[in-house]
Amino acid sequence: MTSKKVCGITAEYNPFHNGHIYQIEKTREQTQCDVLIAVMSGNFVQRGEPAIVGKFDRAEAAVRGGIDVVIELPYVCATQSANNFASGAITLLKLAGANMISFGSECANLENLLEIAETPINPDHLHQSMDTGMSFPRSYSLLTTEMRPNDILAVAYLKEIAGTDIEPVLIPRTTNYLDDELHETASALAIRTALQHNRDILDTTPMKETLLNTPQAFFEKYYPYLRTFLLTSAPETLSSYFLFSEGIENHLVRQAAANSTYEGFLHDAVNWRYTASRIRRTALQGMMQLGKEEVKKLPPLDTLRILAFNDTGRAWLHDMRKSGVRIASRFAEVPYPWRKIEYRAALLYTSVFEEAYRERLLKEEIAGPRYVKQECIGLI
Repeated sequence: MTSKKVCGITAEYNPFHNGHIYQIEKTREQTQCDVLIAVMSGNFVQRGEPAIVGKFDRAEAAVRGGIDVVIELPYVCATQSANNFASGAITLLKLAGANMISFGSECANLENLLEIAETPINPDHLHQSMDTGMSFPRSYSLLTTEMRPNDILAVAYLKEIAGTDIEPVLIPRTTNYLDDELHETASALAIRTALQHNRDILDTTPMKETLLNTPQAFFEKYYPYLRTFLLTSAPETLSSYFLFSEGIENHLVRQAAANSTYEGFLHDAVNWRYTASRIRRTALQGMMQLGKEEVKKLPPLDTLRILAFNDTGRAWLHDMRKSGVRIASRFAEVPYPWRKIEYRAALLYTSVFEEAYRERLLKEEIAGPRYVKQECIGLI
């Protein structure tokens, strides 16, 4: 393995914005790392939604914003809840020889997060556990049942790196993940919401020109297909799909029958048992027709698929190849079972776009990563 100091960030960059630049700058300042890599979700993200723009545009923006190499987090890992999302990301960071992982936090208290991570509780069930009155470290006031998304992910990361040589690096968030107000360090949610309602996104992101001149993906565009698929599929077929359990297929079919809009479907589908993220992730696996058995038969995750890199990243990739790590610079180098699912995700993701743009994205999917010259860093 390379002897360089390598720090990893797990991200979605949906879209890449000023807050991400702040995290990158603070990470480099705190770690003095030689190489900064990002493990990034592809066409679909952890909330079960389509990424607002394509993976290669977001990866290039990240490199221009200070990342050296962007590695894709495979679809199956990227569209699961915190525990499995973190497991996939840390697996890739271990393959990449990362010494550190940098993550954002709302509570800004690493000691408290480490204390929580040492408990046997699955991070995916923190809210439910707190609702039942289970004891947690009082210093973070967890008994109030208030724990933000980045802190839940932070706990998942800390559980995954326990017993390894990967050092956690906490960067306090300057804004709330769920903040939908636009300002200089607006959240990705605020930017997406503004775009969806045709409002000015101000100077919140260096991707502004790309976002304004590129077709955008929102779940609403996929709902006609989702609704038809749910209403025409046999219950036993739906129950065979990944993440479908506890009879959720019957619940989704009822809501699809009752709602002509995605907004109404999601509103009625969410209840005490199912969160909005759970509904979106499950519906997404249905649209993908991703079987439980297909996921179960996937080989171990052992390949780093590169989406974008700069000169520093190129030198690091050269060192990694020499050390025997499997690097996929071309789509054909991704192991077939993983590649098959990834291309299916690309077909679903592009299905709502006009044909010319759809074909462009599908060609990009099977092409190589984007290279950004070092002198172009900071330019988008």
